[in-house]
Amino acid sequence: MIIKFPKDDRYFCWTRHIKNKMLLYALSESRIKRVYKSPKRKEGGVAPNTTAVMSRNDRRTKKEEIWVMYQKMPRSIRVRMISAWRYPGISKSGKEIPIPQEISEELQDMECILKSDKFMLS
Repeated sequence: MIIKFPKDDRYFCWTRHIKNKMLLYALSESRIKRVYKSPKRKEGGVAPNTTAVMSRNDRRTKKEEIWVMYQKMPRSIRVRMISAWRYPGISKSGKEIPIPQEISEELQDMECILKSDKFMLS
């Protein structure tokens, strides 16, 4: 199986973290972009200056949500894609974003990178 990772372009900057999560949760670049462009719900992200968006991905036997966390770059049209995950079940609107513990810990390690205006190397 050949894995094709997304490349940085004019509109999107992809971090290593989201590329790893794409492998872990079997998410494609097009699926992440679709969640970003047409979310069912939008919340404040858990990392500073971030936004999390969600789209439902229900099947006959399983209900789940796909979450994408991103950061708008200041003075630019680019968006830094930070993280993505699948949440089993249905989360409540307006409550704390349901983020897995391992992703939360990894994002805390990345916090100093997220605060800077510079792009993180992929």
